[in-house]
Amino acid sequence: MITTDVRNCGSSILISAEGRLDEHAGVVLQQALDDVAVDARDLMVDLHGVVTMDASGLLHLLDLHRRAECLGLRVLAVGWQPQPQQLMAQVAGIPGRGSSTGERYAVAGFRRLIEQRARRAQDANFPADSLSA
Repeated sequence: MITTDVRNCGSSILISAEGRLDEHAGVVLQQALDDVAVDARDLMVDLHGVVTMDASGLLHLLDLHRRAECLGLRVLAVGWQPQPQQLMAQVAGIPGRGSSTGERYAVAGFRRLIEQRARRAQDANFPADSLSA
């Protein structure tokens, strides 16, 4: 289960997420984006409180990012924890602990690559536990 806290700071929005980013996160993330003011320019997604993520959760996060960009928002995701970052690295095919996938997340081409591979992992019923090992 994931929870969010949305804070407006002038033209910037901060969405702080906490919990497990999984298949059930879509509605919560959608509601968080629905609360964004019309005049907002920047969206920061704070992932410090997200300790686990699976392929479905990664797809929901990518969808949030895409929808925010369609609203004209510049998006930055910060606070990547080890398991979510490791899952993203494994889905992307980038071996090793401490890979820079969190930094690459901001690049549109990398997000598209991750989305394609996460969909394949989800479709194959890839167990989240095997990705976190």
